Parts: sequence; structure tokens; C-alpha cells
Amino acid sequence: MTGIEAIAELFAGPVARDHLGEPVPIGIHMRQAGALAEAAGAGPPLVAAALLHDIGHLRQESDSRHGDAGAQWLSQWFGAAVTEPVRLHVAAKRYLCGSDPGYFGRLSAESVRTLDLQGGPMTADEVTAFEALPFARDAAAVRRWDDEAKDPVVTPPEFSHFEALLKALVRS
Repeated sequence: MTGIEAIAELFAGPVARDHLGEPVPIGIHMRQAGALAEAAGAGPPLVAAALLHDIGHLRQESDSRHGDAGAQWLSQWFGAAVTEPVRLHVAAKRYLCGSDPGYFGRLSAESVRTLDLQGGPMTADEVTAFEALPFARDAAAVRRWDDEAKDPVVTPPEFSHFEALLKALVRS
């Protein structure tokens, strides 16, 4: 089985239909995030990162580990431009809460709940350290699409829409 087939299987599986406390199932949420990145004109690696940001949830990782575990699993096939924004998207929520005064008010109730479990807003020193990371800006973009991708009236493209993009990014 190829990496893309393994990912497609997760998107088609039963966990993708779980809501995880949000208004849309996780599979739809992830496809909405990928579509938002695409609509924003993001490059292919960032579209892939937005699409795959919660792959750890599809693999049934705990909320606190889903970013790291998802990125580690994806690293079998993709480079850092895809995996690092996935790994950092949880920290990016903490970063945005610590650096953007209006950001917290845009979080869903579930994101507020998990923020607490994930360490709360970053301190000023943590914000500075996060900003120094090579993929911090990309992770913050993924995080913002993550927050927007919870609309029950939006029907995103099917996973198959993204397959060619993903295949083109797979390391040989």
C-alpha cells in the first residue's frame, strides 16, 4: 500500500466521521482546511499540511499528541514543508492566543477546552521562541484554516481532489 492509499483509507474510515466535539466530522474538517488553503493560494506543501493537520486524530492519537504523532507518521512520505506545520499546529494555537489579542475570541468551545489541556496561551518568551522556528509562519496559517474549517454548511472537495497534489509531494 502506498502512503497516499494509507492516508485515503484513514479519510474513508470510521474515525473520519467522528465530530470530536466540533460541528463537523474530522474528515470533513480536514478537507475544508485543505480547500481553504488552496483558495488562499497557498503552495502545495502548505495545502497538504492544512489537509493533513489532524491525521494524528484519524490515527486515534490523544489530543495532546496528535500533532507530533501525525507529523512523525507522515514523515515516511513527506518532507518538513508538510510535516512541520502539522507538528506545530497545536503550538500555533497557543502562539496565536499569546500573540494576537483577538484570536482567542474566535476559537470554538472545543478549541478553548483543548487549549487548556495543551498548556494555555504562550508566554512572551514562548512566543519569541516559536517565531524563531523555521515553519512557524506556515503553522500559524494552518492553524487559522483549522479554526475556519468547522462550517457545517460547507461541502469541501472529496479526498480524491487532493490526491495528485499529495502524490507530487511524496519523496522518492
